[in-house]
Amino acid sequence: MTHHIVIVGGGAGGIELATRLGRSLGKRGQARITLVDANLTHIWKPLLHEVAAGSLNSSEDELNYVAQAKWNHFKFQPGRMCGLDRARKTILLAAKHDQNGVEQVPAREIAYDTLVLAVGSKTNDFGTQGAAEHCLFLDSRDQAERFHDLLLDQYLCAHAQARQHGSAQINLAIVGAGATGVELAAELHHAALLLADYGLDGIRPENLNLTLIEAGPRVVPALPERLSGIVHGTLEKLGIKVLVNSPVREVTAEGLHTADGQFVPASLKVWAAGIRAPGFLRELDGLESNRIDQLVVLPTLQTSRDENIFALGDCAACPMADGKNVPPRAQAAHQQASLLAKSLARRLQGEPLLEYRYRDYGSLISLSSFSAVGNLMGNLTGDVMLEGRLARWFYISLYRLHQMALYGPFRTLLLMLSDRLGRSTEPRLKLH
Repeated sequence: MTHHIVIVGGGAGGIELATRLGRSLGKRGQARITLVDANLTHIWKPLLHEVAAGSLNSSEDELNYVAQAKWNHFKFQPGRMCGLDRARKTILLAAKHDQNGVEQVPAREIAYDTLVLAVGSKTNDFGTQGAAEHCLFLDSRDQAERFHDLLLDQYLCAHAQARQHGSAQINLAIVGAGATGVELAAELHHAALLLADYGLDGIRPENLNLTLIEAGPRVVPALPERLSGIVHGTLEKLGIKVLVNSPVREVTAEGLHTADGQFVPASLKVWAAGIRAPGFLRELDGLESNRIDQLVVLPTLQTSRDENIFALGDCAACPMADGKNVPPRAQAAHQQASLLAKSLARRLQGEPLLEYRYRDYGSLISLSSFSAVGNLMGNLTGDVMLEGRLARWFYISLYRLHQMALYGPFRTLLLMLSDRLGRSTEPRLKLH
């Protein structure tokens, strides 16, 4: 039987790995490649804040797993992994039900020779009282689209109220001033400007009261302190209130209470602080996991207790030389997918596996159309700090590199051309 490689999770790392292996091992018949995901389409997770704000139409930027599999010589199996039998080398996929609870697809098993877990992460609310009940999260396309629908509902209601009573306010709070929180805040301010341009001028942009709450001493701690200060200043110039050193103690329907006694009123609340791996990974058939449910892996990306199971991306606790784990960032998932594509080919030939060494190429933060800041690190450039138009160009190029890994240079060029043409024929904001 041909060696069967099963990849669970079609996020940035999983879909890149499946595509690379399909083009090499799958095309030549050296292995069978199967990708498993609960969804039918992929969207790059760093874009979800744009989906939430409405500046990106997810249906236009999604990748269909079935089509990608056909084009790149691998198979796609829809389903949500819920169990593992290491002795029998099988994974269990949960039964799928329709909206009425009727079973559409029964639970089933898939056998593997090599298993790669790339199931990503979800937001960690740290058990904060009321967070799960009253906050929205941006872990998936569905969650981002739900936030967008609620935002439009709030705007329409406030617009009608302003027409009738002369004024209206929308209070919105974001917990966590990392990349997601900061970028979402900037996109929402941009959306407020566009909504006024499109006729919802009953509520002015300054009547969208945005508060960004950070438990630590500064925003986007992944950036150097000087750039963090620039981001903080830019947000405040946009009229966004920024609270630092303000961990959230409790969330209620009316707003958020911070540990230092402040109350932030908010009808819409987004939690964007911290990550943890999906809970089903915790002690998955004896695999070692850490306190945030990530699977502990060796430098080869093999799980510590099973050489036939690998993990990459946010769900993997991969050690670095300084004793810390690789940070949960898109560039790490991309690097690990590239390395595993080579390692798994070597494994089939009986050659030793490669070891992963994280290379930090810097961080870039987009402040919507207003600006971008970041730093780039490399052997040739050293540590270069960027801001403004050049930083914005580099930020956009990160997504284009992801597209090139999936589609190749020519099709990515066509997508870029299509995006450019679409700007003149489509609204700049998703209005439904």
